[in-house]
Amino acid sequence: MPSATPTLYHNPRCSKSRGALALLNERGMEPRIVAYLEQPPSVEELRTLLARLGVDARALLRKGEAEYKDLGLDDPTLDEAALIAAMHAHPRLIERPILVVGKRAVIGRPPERVLELLD
Repeated sequence: MPSATPTLYHNPRCSKSRGALALLNERGMEPRIVAYLEQPPSVEELRTLLARLGVDARALLRKGEAEYKDLGLDDPTLDEAALIAAMHAHPRLIERPILVVGKRAVIGRPPERVLELLD
């Protein structure tokens, strides 16, 4: 059953993302890896991820990235659509790692949070 395979939105250069993958591998799990920097999620995929995470777009933004400041994303008047479009166009802005299991998802910060979905 394909939906039973966990999906990890992964950046191999990120220590938190590598840590989350290692935790999953230690438990015998081989998640489907989404290299989101190479293939950014579509706007619709981002909306689905946000719904599964139960957070708004601002909560998924990496505020320390240069693009965050350069694009003026700290503007509180920006709506969800604008923030999602920015993440699609600039995937470095997406917080990572994200583990999706079925209809649930969690941001792996700290990496141990991914274990919450393994029950």
